[in-house]
Amino acid sequence: MSTESDIREFLASRRAKITPQQAGLPAYGGNRRVPGLRREEVALLAGVSVDYYVRLERGHLAGASEEVLDAVANALQLDEAERAHLYDLARAAAKRPARRTKRARGPLPDSVLRVLHSMTDSPAFIRNGRLDILATNRLGRALYSPLFPDGFPDSTTRTVNIARFQFLNPRGYDFFPDWEESVNTTVSLLRTEAGRAPHDSDLTGLIGELVTRSEEFRTAWAKHNVRLHYTGRKSFRHPAVGTLTLDFDAMALSAQPGLTLTAYSAPPHTPDHDALQLLAAWAATQDPRPIDQADRTATSES
Repeated sequence: MSTESDIREFLASRRAKITPQQAGLPAYGGNRRVPGLRREEVALLAGVSVDYYVRLERGHLAGASEEVLDAVANALQLDEAERAHLYDLARAAAKRPARRTKRARGPLPDSVLRVLHSMTDSPAFIRNGRLDILATNRLGRALYSPLFPDGFPDSTTRTVNIARFQFLNPRGYDFFPDWEESVNTTVSLLRTEAGRAPHDSDLTGLIGELVTRSEEFRTAWAKHNVRLHYTGRKSFRHPAVGTLTLDFDAMALSAQPGLTLTAYSAPPHTPDHDALQLLAAWAATQDPRPIDQADRTATSES
């Protein structure tokens, strides 16, 4: 991944989404050769010279002030996730450290695992920005059981990764019934992480593998979409309990920068709540151990 090409393609893709009418500019007659706004129109809206904006869009964000970045973000009508991504790209271009600090590899603290395992009525798991599953509680292990076909990972196996399963495992399509939305979410999260941690070799390797082996990933990756993943709904087609749609809440672990705890739930007295109870009953018949970050050898970094 090249920071300059990421900047160029991100800004061009956002510019293509905004019409002159949406930007409050007069629409003149004749055919436009580009979708969305022209570079000179973005420059006008941002209050910078055309030459300067062209330089920015060519990938030269290093040295751009916060005021300029804000002006460009406003001109392109970026949402919260896109605005944060623009700032991450600017930091990468300037070779400034990202907001998250580098942390040494090591196990999750026992206190974090105790919190995770105390959530007995909700499937929950901890992941990093690459979407590696580092730890699950018992119900989380049951919900994501298709990702662990060979039982429990250990220090000799590859860390289970949601994106790798989704795009490279034939069962991925069955497990995520709302396929298009799930693809967009997964790729947007990885694109967001790539902006935050452009020098993460594990992340670069994962993206390279997915781009090479999955046309669907490659197509979605080229859209340069990003997102913040705090709350929402997600559907699963579980082999033991059928289809269930659960609410999720994702909480960043402030003491472990870069890690997120996600918990699922369903409103009482609904079919999805009944399916969740059925999942708990099924889980009781399985190996009772949860996943603790691949035998506690996973990472907390960037």
